[in-house]
Amino acid sequence: MAIDPSDILLTARVAVVTGGGAGIGRGIAEGLAAFGASVAIWERNPDSCAAAAETVGGLGVTVDVRDADAVDSALQRTERELGTVSILVNNAGGTFNSPLLETTENGWDALYRSNLRHVLLCTQRVARRLVDTRTRGSVINVTSIEGVRAAPGYAAYAAAKAGVINYTQTASFELAPYGIRVNALAPDLTMTEGLQSLGVADAADRDAGIGAGIPMLRAGHVDEMASAAVFLASEMSSYITGQTIHVDGGTDAAGGWYHHPQTGVPKLGPG
Repeated sequence: MAIDPSDILLTARVAVVTGGGAGIGRGIAEGLAAFGASVAIWERNPDSCAAAAETVGGLGVTVDVRDADAVDSALQRTERELGTVSILVNNAGGTFNSPLLETTENGWDALYRSNLRHVLLCTQRVARRLVDTRTRGSVINVTSIEGVRAAPGYAAYAAAKAGVINYTQTASFELAPYGIRVNALAPDLTMTEGLQSLGVADAADRDAGIGAGIPMLRAGHVDEMASAAVFLASEMSSYITGQTIHVDGGTDAAGGWYHHPQTGVPKLGPG
């Protein structure tokens, strides 16, 4: 069977992007819409939710995906207004600095709920509907480079992101017989509103030292995450499941090696 350019298109597909009001989520939502998907933005912030939905010409649903009943209601509304969801992007998340010796149980639970619990809830609810309707689908979980390396000060966040990677593997196996693929995207530093607020104007802003530890010497762009998401959502990746794709400029592969910012000489560890 020869591949065709149309295999990348998402026409007549319905996609949900959690945390799609800003940053990587919004970039992915715009990418999916550009390739033909009808997109529902699931977002806690009503203003950014509405703005993102307007941008993609889709549906905005203000929802806290950490709450099971809220997820059920959001899915019902999305199906009622757009149809069966066959693309799910579990992007919602967040973090804060929490050194290991100072992490409280409440802090741990908050980071777990923000970064891992909703992945179960949303995947489970969407997958049940896909199984019931005998519809093939693609689930894309956004994890992080921190899920595969030490993250001093962010142990709880990193543990949750590592959990996303393992959950992706297990869910991919359990859902494979139903034609539902589950993969993950793991970014490193990516240009979002947060970085821009720190005065970094561009992903390639070397003057800010933003890409010093990344082999490609720059931060990523949300469109680069979107490109990978479109690929995983489409038929171009029809035999790929259970994988975590590192959209990270080579950071994971480098294993701690980096180009010295003054000499350009490869270094491992302290320069």
